Amino acid sequence: MRIALASCLLLIAAALPTRALAANRYAIDHLEPASWWVGMKHDHVELMVHGDGIATTTPRVAYVGVRIVDVAKVANPNYLFVTVAVARDARPGEFAIEFVENGKVVATHPWRLDARAPGSAQRRGFDARDAIYLVTPDRFANGDVHNDNVAGMEGLDRGNSNGRHGGDIAGIRQHLDYIAGLGFTQLWSTPVLENNQPKFSYHGYAITDLYRVDPRFGSNADYRALSREAKARGIGLIMDVVLNHIGSGHWWMRDLPSNDWINNGGKFFQTNHRRTTLQDPHAAPQDRRTFLDGWFVKDMPDLNQRNPHLARYLIQNSLWWIEYADLSGIREDTFGYADTAFVSQWAKEILDEYPDFAMVGEEWSVNPAIVAHWQRGKTNPDGHVPHMPSMMDFPIHTTLRDVLPLAEHGPDSSWIPLYEMLANDFLYPDPGRLVVFAENHDTTRLLAHLDGDVGLWKIAMAYIATIRGTPQFYYGSEVLVRGPKDRHDGELRADMPGGWNGDAADAFTGKGLSTAQRDAQDYVRKLFEWRKRTPVVQSGRLTHFAPDGSVYVYFRHDDRHKAVMVALNKGDAAKTMALDRFGDFIKPGERAYDVLNDRDMQFGASLTLPAKSATILELR
Repeated sequence: MRIALASCLLLIAAALPTRALAANRYAIDHLEPASWWVGMKHDHVELMVHGDGIATTTPRVAYVGVRIVDVAKVANPNYLFVTVAVARDARPGEFAIEFVENGKVVATHPWRLDARAPGSAQRRGFDARDAIYLVTPDRFANGDVHNDNVAGMEGLDRGNSNGRHGGDIAGIRQHLDYIAGLGFTQLWSTPVLENNQPKFSYHGYAITDLYRVDPRFGSNADYRALSREAKARGIGLIMDVVLNHIGSGHWWMRDLPSNDWINNGGKFFQTNHRRTTLQDPHAAPQDRRTFLDGWFVKDMPDLNQRNPHLARYLIQNSLWWIEYADLSGIREDTFGYADTAFVSQWAKEILDEYPDFAMVGEEWSVNPAIVAHWQRGKTNPDGHVPHMPSMMDFPIHTTLRDVLPLAEHGPDSSWIPLYEMLANDFLYPDPGRLVVFAENHDTTRLLAHLDGDVGLWKIAMAYIATIRGTPQFYYGSEVLVRGPKDRHDGELRADMPGGWNGDAADAFTGKGLSTAQRDAQDYVRKLFEWRKRTPVVQSGRLTHFAPDGSVYVYFRHDDRHKAVMVALNKGDAAKTMALDRFGDFIKPGERAYDVLNDRDMQFGASLTLPAKSATILELR
């Protein structure tokens, strides 16, 4: 009986087409990117092909306008790097990439070419005309409870500040009108790509699949829909990109392409965080290597972008998401920690494809010389040529937070450190492109830092809305979400009130908000709605006057006799100041519009500023 059955199976196998049998010999586990576009300047695409023993095969393509121009093998026989050239007249469509061994097709995998959206290459990125609203998706709003738990991934645990709370892309999409109504024109969310880590997966910075949205946030199509729906409301989408590291759960870590794919041979080695070593002419080479090649934590393996295949993969991944999701910008995480030559190449290739695109890098330094080193147009003594249009202005961020709580004492104003930090703008090639902020997802909330002083908080909001650069605001602060004074990430990234069914207060509808919360929300709305329709405060020149006691005054102005006066009084008492020193801008008898109080006024010889307040006057 067993002999007869075996004979039957042999007869059946003999009857099947040889090609079909051969095609089952290899399984393609990954082929990335899975698609590209016709008409890209970047028309040579290196595909990472991963499958058991795939390096013994030869890939081939039979599709008009697409040809294989290079095949590279690495130490691991489970990888091939296949470069395809896409002709400008290739037609969009899906076709198979075949893998051949001994003249027979042993594996196939689909690949697709898409048509580009009209005007894709001319997309406008964000700039000083914009204002950015930053959200942590897991903590903003839970729009789809069906994706709260996904088999095999960290589940919902809203009672744990470091657990997943269930916020998702659907929740953001449901509240786009709210974001637009506050006056914001750009949306930056912390990473939404897959973070299949056993814990702390909510924050998104330990990515385990660079081409897949985390299913607990939604799908790739949902992210694309978010971009489309935001754009319809005048909001661009900024993606948070991580080039320096991945999550330890990334599939690469189970089968590395090569021994140099991860720094330190794939073994944990702590970075020293000494970012000055990259510019310091006296820095010990070992310290520089430790900074660049060290890992943040064991759960975030540090990528070696000096590997040319990895560098190409990361550049293509950014280009793919820009085109796929119609992005208006990128915020690049831990910018200086990645290989210096690579980040320059990465930014250049993106701008070659999209000349008007916007990118901002995170260089968390209080030293403006260190931050300026990375901005496009900077001539550096070490020969590094940067291409990043913008950087996060951490020097202003830190100094603003330092000076706000200081009491007045001695002959100098406590505003002086901020005044003098702004004077360092001569170090930057383009200070007007910097992103200014009072808080973000990695800092304590400003209100906590100020021990709940709403008056000082309002001054800070007015400052970032009116100083040079692009302002960035952190979700929830408009309704006075406070969090801890000491940094506890899971707590400062608190749930947005009203983002979950059953919340007692709802920021989106106003239900259950206190009088103070409503007032703060109205303040933010008035401030940023006004900024959106006032070009001189977006891109006008900046002239600031040396602070006097508790008062700091500056003007935004242009060549068309338009100007805005900003007077910040952080003192506990009202301040009456003479106006004669501002005679180049205002004279007695002239009129102005008081933005925050929505009234017209006329200048006299002096102006009284209320205690702990910002006064913004649009000169007539």
